[in-house]
Amino acid sequence: MAILIKNLLINLPSALTHVSLVTEQMLIMGVNSLPLVVFTSIFTGGVSAVQAAYQFSDYIPMRYLGTAVGKAVVIELGPVLTALVVVGRVCASITAELGTMKVTEQIDAMETLALDPVKYLVVPRFVAGFVMLPVLVLFSDFVAILGGLAVSVFFLGISSYTFLNGLKMFFHLSDVFGGLLKAFVFGSIIAIVGCYQGFRTEGGAEGVGRSTTRAVVLASVLVLISDYIIASLLFG
Repeated sequence: MAILIKNLLINLPSALTHVSLVTEQMLIMGVNSLPLVVFTSIFTGGVSAVQAAYQFSDYIPMRYLGTAVGKAVVIELGPVLTALVVVGRVCASITAELGTMKVTEQIDAMETLALDPVKYLVVPRFVAGFVMLPVLVLFSDFVAILGGLAVSVFFLGISSYTFLNGLKMFFHLSDVFGGLLKAFVFGSIIAIVGCYQGFRTEGGAEGVGRSTTRAVVLASVLVLISDYIIASLLFG
């Protein structure tokens, strides 16, 4: 994986000359993932509001509900859950696609034709993951807060003014930037792990399945580990 990352960094400037490949991967990873991310975020914000209201009952005034939901979503739930959703959808897809190319010797054919697989297969996917996951996280944060607002108004009996006032009370842009920093790291992990597992696939169709499983498990674990490391550095 270290060798792959080194070759990726060397070939990274080639993304400027292969804009169509990068744009195609951004469409696949970002735009096509948006409905699933939005659907997940609605219920993430809703359950955050319900759990916060339960924890607050009889102890903390409900005017802080918006604060709790906003902080939880922007700092932690938005980036992490979005990354895990994208791992299941995108990382598995990358591994299956490249793994199939590997076992059918299409990657070997590219090397025979003096075409660098890293330049044409890895770089576009890395750039797309690095750019699009923060965009998805921004959408996720916005939709999740709207979901928390809707649950608070319609099911918890809290006015929208109270919720939004609490949201603004302790809102800091540094929290948003911290969540976006996590998203940049998560997007890079998803792309690199998916490509790495795809390149080392062997054993036909059964091997593709094994590589896809390994990619999802490894990417999910690395997302959670890096989340802890970044959170400790930024908020510890």
